[in-house]
Amino acid sequence: MTEQDVKNILIETGAIMDGHFLLTSGLHSPHYVEKFNVLQHPKYTEQLCRAMAEKFVDANIETVVGPVTGGIILAHETAKALNARAIFTERVDGKMTFRRGFNLHDGERVLIVEDIVTTGGSIKEVIEVVKAFGGVPVAVSMLVDRSGGKVNFGDVPSTALLHMNVETYTPEVCPLCKKNIPITKRGSTGKK
Repeated sequence: MTEQDVKNILIETGAIMDGHFLLTSGLHSPHYVEKFNVLQHPKYTEQLCRAMAEKFVDANIETVVGPVTGGIILAHETAKALNARAIFTERVDGKMTFRRGFNLHDGERVLIVEDIVTTGGSIKEVIEVVKAFGGVPVAVSMLVDRSGGKVNFGDVPSTALLHMNVETYTPEVCPLCKKNIPITKRGSTGKK
């Protein structure tokens, strides 16, 4: 699957949106990728996750881990394509961890998956959880890297199905704020 194929799926499902968005990172952006607009379609989700998995067929992945919420779906479908186990991390008192009895054995080979990455903060937390539980983070696979290639996970290699260079701004210098364009709530068409 080419990057253009991925972009076409995201456009067709209305996942790529234009407006004024407050990102999880606290930054503002004129573009947003609403993952659930595509993840609500099992056919497309399966195709995208199969493409994510193809890069790791020979990597002896035992478990695929994704952060809650969109990462659960991606982990499940990617693990299915790799004939691996799928688990997810969640926040407890603001700290990323495993719950629900999830665990890793020492040396367990883990592929970490994520939907949309801007700064990579959540993924860095997942990498630390995997290491703390004895796992080996083999790689990070992203649906969309919207960092413009700036995201870096240290010694853990990463790959993405689609690379986007989407401008982001701190609220203090955001040109959309200066034009009094209302912030669109993430994940909806309503205004803030």
